[in-house]
Amino acid sequence: MPNTYTLIASNTLSTAAASITFSSIPATYTDLLLVTSVREATTDSYTATLKFNASTTTYTQRNLQGSGSAVSSASPTDIEIMANGSTSTANTFSNSSVLIPNYAGSNFKSVSVDSVTEANVTLAFTRLGANLWSNTAAITSISIQTASGNLAQYTTAYLYGISKT
Repeated sequence: MPNTYTLIASNTLSTAAASITFSSIPATYTDLLLVTSVREATTDSYTATLKFNASTTTYTQRNLQGSGSAVSSASPTDIEIMANGSTSTANTFSNSSVLIPNYAGSNFKSVSVDSVTEANVTLAFTRLGANLWSNTAAITSISIQTASGNLAQYTTAYLYGISKT
């Protein structure tokens, strides 16, 4: 059966801000899909993190990253998406797709991340992440923030609910 995607909420920053938060996420869908276009306003950490229900603990990730000339893997303790840094090519944003199946269930939450930086240079990154939030609570809010500093003006996020039809 095909899936139905319903836009729950979207946010485009009109000025730089510390975070984007989607709250009061209804438990009426099967899965969630978060699509982002992110740039850091003042830093070059090249990552932003996701927080569920304002929780700062029990996240694990395994990611694989390629730069076009090298590959690496890491296991950060946050769920990370790519974020173009403040010194990246002007007016370019990273792009990410984050799938959260069974977000309202009572099991730990698995999260898949597909993320890239964009740049008009020879060095750009792509990352795949397999993540786990070791919490049985339904996800009712999602926050996107940089490791330090602010998200840049025009950073955008779309949150979709996925239903099996």
